[in-house]
Amino acid sequence: MRPLIGISSYAESASYWIMEDEDVVLLPRNYVDWVVAAGGVPVLLPPVEGSADAVDSLDGLIVAGGPDIGPSNYGAAPGPHTDPPRVERDASDLAVLRRALDREVPVLGICRGHQLLNVAAGGTVYQHLPDDLGAEVAAVHAAGPADFLPVDVEPEPGSQIEAALGTGPVRVRCHHHQAVARLGSGLRVAARCGDMIEAVETEGPGWAVGVQWHPERVASDLRLARALVDAAAGRAGGQVRRAG
Repeated sequence: MRPLIGISSYAESASYWIMEDEDVVLLPRNYVDWVVAAGGVPVLLPPVEGSADAVDSLDGLIVAGGPDIGPSNYGAAPGPHTDPPRVERDASDLAVLRRALDREVPVLGICRGHQLLNVAAGGTVYQHLPDDLGAEVAAVHAAGPADFLPVDVEPEPGSQIEAALGTGPVRVRCHHHQAVARLGSGLRVAARCGDMIEAVETEGPGWAVGVQWHPERVASDLRLARALVDAAAGRAGGQVRRAG
């Protein structure tokens, strides 16, 4: 049996087929194809109350990227550059993530999901990198809408990121104007770009990793997807059947 990998999704207004400005639940297909290629079966989790109950049937979880986390979740007031809050998604994603951590279901947080892993552990977020770390630092990580820039990150020795990607520098694709600020309890830094935290992982048992970059945007690089699927298969006691 291939492991079931839940993926959190968006609730947005979209136009498609004959529909205009329809309220939909959606997810970029990159995530789905990436999981399938690594040997998992993707299961989309809508951002609604009760989605956390599905975690009990999953072998692994991806907390996907997306809009900024509402600052009230880490005790801050919204800054002028922070996205309007997606209250329903924040609540659902946090509930799903906490259920997975409680059950020791392997977790991979991507971009927003990486920051959410930190927030769930009591950490905070830089709301706008040009204001917090300077325009020069921020420009390395986001140039414009939908631009995923090449960034070199340095995995920490002995981290899950080093185990999956090898020693640095490792080139990844980034698009973010926010980042982990104060590290949450029970987390350790797993990779950096200069002084910026680019990956975190839990210190306790299980496999829970957050990366600030977007590994699903590089279809040919399945290393992190396979690390998650392997951890999920190991927890489920199953065997991974990989494509290719």
